[in-house]
Amino acid sequence: MTRLSVNINKVALLRNSRGGNLPDLVQVARDCEAFGAEGITVHPRPDQRHIRYDDIPALRAVVTTEFNIEGNPNREFLDLVLANPPHQCTLVPDVPDQLTSDHGWDTVRDQARLREVCAELQPRGIRVSVFVDPAPAMVEGALAAGADRIEFYTGPFAKDYVKNPAAAVKAYTEAAKVANNIGIGINAGHDLNLDNLRFFRENCPGLLEVSIGHALISDALYFGLSNTIRMYLRLLK
Repeated sequence: MTRLSVNINKVALLRNSRGGNLPDLVQVARDCEAFGAEGITVHPRPDQRHIRYDDIPALRAVVTTEFNIEGNPNREFLDLVLANPPHQCTLVPDVPDQLTSDHGWDTVRDQARLREVCAELQPRGIRVSVFVDPAPAMVEGALAAGADRIEFYTGPFAKDYVKNPAAAVKAYTEAAKVANNIGIGINAGHDLNLDNLRFFRENCPGLLEVSIGHALISDALYFGLSNTIRMYLRLLK
């Protein structure tokens, strides 16, 4: 079965827009787990426009399922992760002012750097996932760098799904087969939603986990957080 990790960045963005602590990020994380989420994902960025660095210790203390911290592995980010070891760290090649993630690593060109990061995190018991585009060479490069998993960047799939679902998912299916053959785990995330999630899961063999934030939090405005999480879980089970 594919696990659901809820990305709570947009909850933090709402909180930060007014100052104070409403909504309470820690309570939302607790509630997501109580409603069935099998993980909590956060992506602190250098400008701290949503998740702030000082949110991480409080969240690490209360998350009882799987805590996943995403980000570009600069020194400040790595020090944060090492000081608050999550179950999983997802390495994403974002530049400091990037609005949202929009591409995966070149795991061939950046292999030495990724290998260094894996070697620093894994001895602390942190599973390392590398954000990649659905290309066999990128999947193989992630394994060569020492990663435990890949996370497919699914933005292009979501964009093309409305026009031609079969064509949109083809590259992911083929890259997933490569991942399964070489023994690296598969996660996925970005723009997955209630319309396209089941189709993606059914056509991505070996999919272990999805991380969903923007669409899920948007759906919760209409359906409520508890009901929305159950709706996503039904598509994965």
